[in-house]
Amino acid sequence: MSQTPLPPSPENNDKPKRRKKAAPKPAAAKPPAPAPPALPMTPPSNPDQPFLTYNDLVGVQSPRDLFSLLQSKEINPQKIVELINYENDLERLQIELVKLQRWVQDKKRRVAILFEGRDAAGKGGAIRRFTEHMNPRALRVVALPKPTEEEVGQWYFQRYTRQLPNRGEIVFFDRSWYNRAVVEPVNGFCTPDQYDRFIRQVTEYEHMLYEDGVTLIKFWFSISKEEQKRRFDSRADNPLKQWKLSPVDAKGQELWDAYTKYKELMFSKTHTSFSPWIIVRANNKKKARLESIRYVLSVLDYAGKDEAVTSLQPDPNIITRYHRSTLNLD
Repeated sequence: MSQTPLPPSPENNDKPKRRKKAAPKPAAAKPPAPAPPALPMTPPSNPDQPFLTYNDLVGVQSPRDLFSLLQSKEINPQKIVELINYENDLERLQIELVKLQRWVQDKKRRVAILFEGRDAAGKGGAIRRFTEHMNPRALRVVALPKPTEEEVGQWYFQRYTRQLPNRGEIVFFDRSWYNRAVVEPVNGFCTPDQYDRFIRQVTEYEHMLYEDGVTLIKFWFSISKEEQKRRFDSRADNPLKQWKLSPVDAKGQELWDAYTKYKELMFSKTHTSFSPWIIVRANNKKKARLESIRYVLSVLDYAGKDEAVTSLQPDPNIITRYHRSTLNLD
């Protein structure tokens, strides 16, 4: 006798049925990473200047390959080594500048650094290397334009006094009150009486700053006449640098001897023990930047100075105090 199958129990009906797991979808293929751009990203403005691209470097497997590549591109390997050393030195010095700035903030010090020199001497480029990694809230770069009509009627030092550092601040002057010592008399922008009054007052003004606790550092970036002309020509040929040329720059070569005369007068009358002139031999821009940074670091006893991993003593062939017997490039 056949048995009738029992109906499924309600308990079994309540159990959810297991679903089969769906097969995992194959991972979407990642798009290939874009090749790095050329080095530099665009060819240099000078079509005759050699440059490397990423494709040039792909096949380099050894130092000998790299040397052969540089030779084929007519690139001096020594210049590559010098550039690498420069960047390494600059980074170490900029680390020290960050430490210096922190110390200035903590100790509420006031530091003013003046950058003077002929046109195209490299003042602006040096300031950029000083400030590149510093806290912008605790520094200022001052490059005052032509004085307004109101400022012309004020005491000459008044508009510069407003720009002096506050507590915990470093101020970089891209040209300063010393415009009246050289640029203005050479170009006829001041009268002989105004010039004489400035020369009488400037050392007293700086002595007051010194007595009030302001650290004042005065740089003169010195270049040769030939180097100035080369830099002027480079600016004229480069559309990204043409803004740097001004009518005053155009007269720089023509009035070279007049600039020399007033520069020497300025040194002899305004170089003091409490505010000396520091001459930077600046035909080589990179050396001038490194050694001017080293000088600033060497004269301030900031916290952590003894832990520096690079020399903080400036090269005496690049940095010198003004002395009458010193031979300057300009």
